[in-house]
Amino acid sequence: MFSLLQGRGCQPDGVGKRMTETIKQDVIVGVDLGGTKILAGIFTPQLRLLQTVKLSTKASRGFESVVERVARCVRDAVDEADLSLKQVRGVGIGAPGAINPESGEVIFAPNLQWKNAPLQKALEKHLGVPVFVENDCNACTLGIHEVELKGKSRSLLGIFLGTGIGGGLILDGQLYSGFNRTAGEVGHMVIQVGGPKCSCGNSGCFEALASRTSIFRELARRVKEGEKTLLTESLKEGESIVDLKSGDLRKALRKGDKLAAKVLQEAAKHTGIAVANLVNILSPQTVVLGGGVMDALEDDLMPIILETARNYAMPGTLKDVEILASKLGDAAGITGAAVLVRQRLKLTD
Repeated sequence: MFSLLQGRGCQPDGVGKRMTETIKQDVIVGVDLGGTKILAGIFTPQLRLLQTVKLSTKASRGFESVVERVARCVRDAVDEADLSLKQVRGVGIGAPGAINPESGEVIFAPNLQWKNAPLQKALEKHLGVPVFVENDCNACTLGIHEVELKGKSRSLLGIFLGTGIGGGLILDGQLYSGFNRTAGEVGHMVIQVGGPKCSCGNSGCFEALASRTSIFRELARRVKEGEKTLLTESLKEGESIVDLKSGDLRKALRKGDKLAAKVLQEAAKHTGIAVANLVNILSPQTVVLGGGVMDALEDDLMPIILETARNYAMPGTLKDVEILASKLGDAAGITGAAVLVRQRLKLTD
């Protein structure tokens, strides 16, 4: 039977604090590049997290500006850990969209509006250390598989609900990127023909129905049509509902916000349908759900996701499949990016 491991995203010790110990050994850096934020983490080669620094992405400023901000975030994290760039063996970065991990290019990233962007070369020019690039959700999946689950699952499907929705696949114990290196783009699986427009240009995508962006867009639409929500009380001057965060949604739910509960229930059902479809197709041993929306709203979403998955999966396909929420939280992406460096440089304990 399938099961759910309880627990919210955990924040590793030392995050956001200056190190009190002196690190003499070399380190590796993991970076999670998202549509709204950049998170850099300093790790020992044994994947112990020492320090993190976060910056906003400011994607509207363009590719060069974002690269400069990523480089700044890495330097700031190194500095906060009382280290120097000379001690950095390599930098791994999880970036949104379709990635060519061999060339380090971002082939297409709709949320950043990038096409054929030479991320690896640009960052190596700024930092002067080896850089390795992977899809952000592939990196998250890699981090969860190797660190949180200790590599125990031979086949794992990661689904990450955040600004957008992405996924990652571990097949036969290895990260799987597919023939065109675009495997795992679960957010752009169409689950509602004629549904809302997606950032990829299609309509009815999973991402357009259950991401944080789509949830708040739907709330804003219903408020415009006259429905009421407590979320309007959280707005500062000049803000709209689409500017709010998942944590604001959690607070509204705890206060009994009926509209927020209704919209979230719909998003959870769409997620359950997506889980059922993917389990029917892939038959993974483990399904892991993560991302900012899950971190904030796990207790509200998971029961609906599990029930819907049961209702839509073919008989027998969920037998012994473990469906769980990741405990790594924000650290999943940077952890996976650090694992990527370990693998590419063949570092050992």
